[in-house]
Amino acid sequence: MRFHSTRSRTHVVDLPQALFAGLAPDGGLYYPDSEPDLRELILRVPEELSYDRLAGELVHAIFPDLFDCDTALEVCRRAFPFAPRLRSLTEQIYLLELFHGPSCAFKDFGASFLAAVMGHFLAGENRRAVILTATSGDTGSAVAQAFHGRPGIDVVILYPSGRVSPLQEKQLTTVGDNVTALEVSGSFDDCQRMVKAAFVDAELTGRVPLTSANSINIGRLIPQSFYYVDAFIRLRSAVASDIVFCVPSGNFGNLTAGVFAWRWGLPVSGFLAATNVNDVVPRYLVSGAFRPQPSRATVANAMDVGDPSNFERMLEIFGADHQDMHAMIGAEVVSDEDILRTMGRVHRTSGIFLDPHTAAGVCAAERYLAGEGASDATVITLATAHPAKFAEVVERATGARPDLPPRLAEAMDRPKQAVRIEPQADALSRYLIEHHGEEARR
Repeated sequence: MRFHSTRSRTHVVDLPQALFAGLAPDGGLYYPDSEPDLRELILRVPEELSYDRLAGELVHAIFPDLFDCDTALEVCRRAFPFAPRLRSLTEQIYLLELFHGPSCAFKDFGASFLAAVMGHFLAGENRRAVILTATSGDTGSAVAQAFHGRPGIDVVILYPSGRVSPLQEKQLTTVGDNVTALEVSGSFDDCQRMVKAAFVDAELTGRVPLTSANSINIGRLIPQSFYYVDAFIRLRSAVASDIVFCVPSGNFGNLTAGVFAWRWGLPVSGFLAATNVNDVVPRYLVSGAFRPQPSRATVANAMDVGDPSNFERMLEIFGADHQDMHAMIGAEVVSDEDILRTMGRVHRTSGIFLDPHTAAGVCAAERYLAGEGASDATVITLATAHPAKFAEVVERATGARPDLPPRLAEAMDRPKQAVRIEPQADALSRYLIEHHGEEARR
């Protein structure tokens, strides 16, 4: 598999080039230049196969020239000392728990794989990389944990001041060492705009070896497709109905990864995007017009995105055909009130705590199943974060606080270390050159 830009097919690169560049030179996102056929592999893999071994099989099948079987398995063993877990919520709704990694959020899967693969390609080479990424909450902590202490790699994370949860902020501002947090006086869209501007700044990239670790980077999305495959394999003999994945969506990387898996042979019936009131993609699915808008703050803050960057990849997948996309992807817009009500009701009836993003997914799944023609389906809703990461919202909805996992409790006890920065691209450029440019290292 090689990769071209979503804005041009003339510039084609291999996986290492795509990983370390992050963004294509024309500002587009890297996109697979071919589609592997994984259907036979998916149907023959036994249900009991461990997650790291499944991931190794998939990596070898997708990149046979880069990773032989043993190398693919070794990379995936390093990347995945944790695994997703399936949990039945109702007879027709399953939760795919993706929060059992080091930062307790689904972003651990992509970030940890990216770190392992970058480490594999950097081994024995006399070069370095500066990871530059924007976060609306969970990406930052996952990247910080995945790359902390990695030789030859520095990490710079931008996050919007006052728009991440207290625990999320602690997770990405208390790591230290080779990880720096920049607290931006603005929104996540400001952070993302600054990062995109940095990658297309030829002078800056000539002085600082930048790469990205958020869903701009194709190396984040490919491994996120693996847990869709894993969930299907574990349920394929247990349910006879159509399987639909419901994905809490903000920047739409997670949904894009699932659609990749479908294009590569995963036999599922469709996808359902659950958003909060930041609903530019649901509006597109109805009208065919994509109109970015300023993001609005909600209780599901990691989905507060008004201009989702991965929409470019979604357009590429479907050839910019609105009707084809709408035929495969449905959408539900879930208000703060409905999110809170769902959290409270699920806790009362089952004792299960949901974080607000997963609650948006559960609410959307329930609406879908109540709709016409979907009553027999099985919906796998992605549970994207541990509820303790949003303890204040959970307590507001349920009247109780979930227990804090030890690794999260430790972060709360450490002092915050962050650098304040204005939401301008030139402010970020100056910071990067001063602290991470080649001149600064001499």
